[in-house]
Amino acid sequence: MDLALLRTFVTVHRAGSFTRAAALLGLSQPAVTSQIRTLERQLGRPLFLRQARGVTPTTIGDELAHKAAPHLDALVEITETGLDDESSLRTLHLAGPPEFTAERALPALTELTGEDGQGYALRASFGNAEETLEGLAAGHHDLAISTARPRGALLTASTLCDEEHVLVAAPKWAGQIGSGGTLKTGRSVTRAPAFENVPVIEVHESLPFVSRYWASVFDSRPAAPGTVVVPDLRAVLACAVAGAGLAVLPRYLCAAALERGDVVALHEPTVPPLRTYFLVVRTGTLAMPHIARAHEWLLRAAADWC
Repeated sequence: MDLALLRTFVTVHRAGSFTRAAALLGLSQPAVTSQIRTLERQLGRPLFLRQARGVTPTTIGDELAHKAAPHLDALVEITETGLDDESSLRTLHLAGPPEFTAERALPALTELTGEDGQGYALRASFGNAEETLEGLAAGHHDLAISTARPRGALLTASTLCDEEHVLVAAPKWAGQIGSGGTLKTGRSVTRAPAFENVPVIEVHESLPFVSRYWASVFDSRPAAPGTVVVPDLRAVLACAVAGAGLAVLPRYLCAAALERGDVVALHEPTVPPLRTYFLVVRTGTLAMPHIARAHEWLLRAAADWC
């Protein structure tokens, strides 16, 4: 069987589209379509179901991809790293959410770089769960950190860690809320209306962090709209420290600010809201030593993050 046909097939399978696969391969869409049809004729079975938006693999297509993809990835690894230069740097491509990747994953993985790290070079890119998983499936990344568990057998996910979410604000807001008699100390239940007049700082107009917290803790929806909306949790923390309003943040990100007293926890529920992170690879790629080593390294490091 022609390896070029298999490479095109695996790229289409990962991209979910002839158009995206053609762009990845540097081919025209008709050329990709022709190669897939040739492979289907050789096998005597359809590999994809054509749909209005992209393609869906058939059962045979999924089976072929799961068998062929790891071997093709290994061949690409050989051509990229060379056969006899053991001292050359192995490049690891990581993708994930900007704050968690920058604050947690990258500091851990930098221990694998340099002369004492067995020759790793590290490349990172940031994006949301959908973007990182699509990039991983298309072969742009070796590892992806995602808050969504991928579906299907093309990608394999391991639970990395859980992050606790904390409702915080500058001390002045705690004083104002407390003076109204509605904020209670300790771990007793606080009514959501206590915070209705406090400005909200968020990463998106839909208030994803605040809404998740309100639903989990207060069984309600936040009443106030976002006053400051900025697409980075580190900027959200900076605005909270500056007194712009309340925010829901991962504890690891605001722990130092809480310890210094720059912000305070407005509420401490008995069971705090959690968000799970997953470490994701393309199925079969853990057979590659440099990916397997980074994967294991992150899982071990994450044991201290929970």
